[in-house]
Amino acid sequence: MTATSVGPVADLTPEHAATLQRALTAIVDRGYWSAYPESPSPRVYGEAAAPAGAAAFQAYLGEDFPLDQPGTTDRVATESSPYGIELGIRYPHGDPDALVAAALAALPGWRDAGPAMRAEVCLRILDRLHEHIFELANAVQYTTGQAFVMAFQAGGAHALDRALESLAYAYAEQTRHPGAADWEKPAGRADSLRMRKTFHVVPRGVALVIACNTFPTWNSYPGLFASLGTGNPVIVKPHPGAVLPLAITVRYAREVLAEAGFDANLVALAAQAPGEGLASVLAQRPEVRVIDFTGSTGYGQWLENNARQAAVFTEKAGVNTVIVDSTADFAGMCRNLAFSLTLYSGQMCTTPQNILVPRDGIDTDLGHKSLAEVAAGIAGAVGALTADPARAVELTGAVVNDSVVPRIEAARERGEVLLDSHPVRHPGHPAAVVRTPLIVGVDAAAQDVFGREWFGPIAFLVSTGTTAESLALFRRTVGAAGALTASVYSTDEAVLAEAERAAIEVGVHLSQNLTGGVFVNQSAAFSDFHGTGANPAANAALTDGAYVASRFRIVQSRRHS
Repeated sequence: MTATSVGPVADLTPEHAATLQRALTAIVDRGYWSAYPESPSPRVYGEAAAPAGAAAFQAYLGEDFPLDQPGTTDRVATESSPYGIELGIRYPHGDPDALVAAALAALPGWRDAGPAMRAEVCLRILDRLHEHIFELANAVQYTTGQAFVMAFQAGGAHALDRALESLAYAYAEQTRHPGAADWEKPAGRADSLRMRKTFHVVPRGVALVIACNTFPTWNSYPGLFASLGTGNPVIVKPHPGAVLPLAITVRYAREVLAEAGFDANLVALAAQAPGEGLASVLAQRPEVRVIDFTGSTGYGQWLENNARQAAVFTEKAGVNTVIVDSTADFAGMCRNLAFSLTLYSGQMCTTPQNILVPRDGIDTDLGHKSLAEVAAGIAGAVGALTADPARAVELTGAVVNDSVVPRIEAARERGEVLLDSHPVRHPGHPAAVVRTPLIVGVDAAAQDVFGREWFGPIAFLVSTGTTAESLALFRRTVGAAGALTASVYSTDEAVLAEAERAAIEVGVHLSQNLTGGVFVNQSAAFSDFHGTGANPAANAALTDGAYVASRFRIVQSRRHS
């Protein structure tokens, strides 16, 4: 695929044709590009944008969310803000049969619109969401516990970039083949055999997006727009703890679809009542042919095993690992790791958990550092980030679910506490639960401890005999449990090469010698691949053509010409 060889971009409006063409170029050259500014500064968005977004968020509180959908019988309110504010938003709740039937009824017109019109309308949806980015950011912040800037960036600008990225892949895959072709086969002395063949992009069916409560938009937008862009109606099933960001998304998507003359039921919200198990009900419907899920390993595996009628894409938990061999910038390494451990209280699928260090220490630009000195360096850097509560909470955010604090208590008992976790009082939200990172020292033999995920601000500094043992341990743990990220620090090119070989073998993305402003947690749309699909933590590359190509089929018709 080349950036200039795919379909009739000119069929879109000039503005959206330019945006789509730039996105098509970006997914080919993999350089830096972003369509949506990530700074919430008034110099970028204007003085009125932030207060308008905050007011829009406040207007939802304690009210019925403005969404009219088929089959609604009552309203449900399931969210509890990690910041301690009362949400009380009531969402439409109703009959899954009605949602599925409405989605199926909407499919033919959307299918027949073709890839270019679908891309045009989806880009209009992204425009509308971008107009409401501060509204989205407030919704993400107060349902997930992210700090505002992170919610604006990850939940707003970066989520929109990921949506546009998936649209670009969807458009490229659907238009890589011609819509029609003339076929002629010589037949000797007789006339040649001539056929006119027409090729139709046919969506798989109803798509289901099952969202998580930590990154409801960032993790859901790729699947939502990949399915919608390839002609599939989408039912969005939000996590009960983070409904609002996706309810806002569905609201504006439905508005744009209706304005463009399409059935608004191409996108619908499926909010569940407590204990209902709505995701499992919908996932096993025969009409549901595509499922995107982000969340626990157990439920992801259940979907893979039980939703056999659908193409199932899951992003699950893993044991993200750092291999420390040596470094030319000890202070930079410690600062970089400290930031990665502290950001959003470790509640990211990409946060490092296991830090493997030889028990005899490492060579650095400051001389040889013992294992204890490496631990002290990382702990000291975390302490510097979290010492001032007002500054700390802008990195840590708030703890998103009730199981994190007991998990911290349990982790303390599994080894030597090298850096204890402590509560921080949030200056703006006294009821928020905030915890700093915990670092526990364990031996390489304790694989039963660090060989599974500990969600939250919990890291294990694992002492190994040698870097070779660290690499072997990395292969074993990630090979068994999976991971979404890995990192290595070394001044030895042979070690870096071996770490890269190990990462390829276990199918995990590797970062080498990060000491500056790029962190292992981060993934850049249009450039970095995410959710590799090559290990147990994920079964799909969430940022490539294969991710979208499974959402449609080519059906041909032919006749003699």
